[in-house]
Amino acid sequence: MRCDTLWTNARLVTMTSGVEVVDCDVMDGVVASRDGRIVYAGPERDFDADTTHDLAGRLVTPGLIDPHTHLIYAGDRCHEFRARLEGASYEDIARAGGGIATTVRATRAATESDLVTQALPRLDALLAEGATTVEIKSGYGLTLADELKMLRAARALADHRRVRIVTTFLGAHALPPEFAGRSDDYVTEVCEVMIPAVATGGLAVAVDAFCENIGFTPAQTDRIFTAARAHGLQVTLHAEQLSNLNGAALAARHGAVSADHLEYLDEAGIAAMRTAGTVATLLPGAFYTLRETKVPPIDALRRAGVPIALATDHNPGTSPLSSLLLTMNMAATLFRLTVGECLAGVTRNAATALGLGDEIGTLEAGKACDLAVWDVDTPEQLVCRMGLNPLYQRVFNGAVS
Repeated sequence: MRCDTLWTNARLVTMTSGVEVVDCDVMDGVVASRDGRIVYAGPERDFDADTTHDLAGRLVTPGLIDPHTHLIYAGDRCHEFRARLEGASYEDIARAGGGIATTVRATRAATESDLVTQALPRLDALLAEGATTVEIKSGYGLTLADELKMLRAARALADHRRVRIVTTFLGAHALPPEFAGRSDDYVTEVCEVMIPAVATGGLAVAVDAFCENIGFTPAQTDRIFTAARAHGLQVTLHAEQLSNLNGAALAARHGAVSADHLEYLDEAGIAAMRTAGTVATLLPGAFYTLRETKVPPIDALRRAGVPIALATDHNPGTSPLSSLLLTMNMAATLFRLTVGECLAGVTRNAATALGLGDEIGTLEAGKACDLAVWDVDTPEQLVCRMGLNPLYQRVFNGAVS
């Protein structure tokens, strides 16, 4: 069989089946690609290849996927770290005009070029650890012009790096100051002005919202999701992070691809997510940074068969995390996920959380040839270590980069 590129003498972690609650299976084999797609991943087989890479027994996984980030922003919020050390809570900082509002002011003042320049080092940190797909949300502009600016900047990152960027509109991230005391009016702006413009411009594939006591109510979120679906956009939700407003069940009723955070998720929400096929995306970086103590209901999600994805939630305040390897370690240590669950969380299930399960996330014929090649002996070594990056080679759409 003919192929463009062949990786031989590899140890494959295909992520194709049975990896949620057990250790990952490792297979000796090869990966073959043609025109950027995998044509074969399995036991040794002869190919006529233009280029061959002998991996000398190295481990190969699908390229890693970060399904929840806020990578585009300006400014710095390290002062909030100090405030939290002195006892301030997330809610305290937000209600004092800090938190998201601080980043909104800086992001509004930045140009689109500024945002791209500032985001590239953050993106590079993810790529250096094998990421090939990164989701990026808006949400620090909170005006039509600034939200579109953020989404354009996010898309522009793919002009500078070989990476798949998935953009999400998060206009309902916080209430902008000019709408103080008029949250329903702002939601109307999001639904009737911003979402149509985002959809018409093709700048996002999904709409997100922060459904929380310091964010938007379930009724407001329902309006936003109804508008999103009417314009052909997927929905996803920041849900049950600080309290249980039944946001996950609401998101599931709208066919959400994922509900994220979920520390306060209850059985009704889990049942709704299972029925809708909504992925539970867990964000251990935010849990760690905010020193939370209520762990997401991992065992209940397992029993229900709800897929679990993991993400960095990279943002300037509550999760300044730029490492999917550390994200896996945190998920294992703080949430007691297995090695298999951790790897599925940043590959197969992360792809599903973005609505891309048919395109990426596993090593199998027909999917994009996105690979991460590692200088390790076992999958456990990708999860247990902290501060060591064993990436040997990153492959995006069949090309080594």
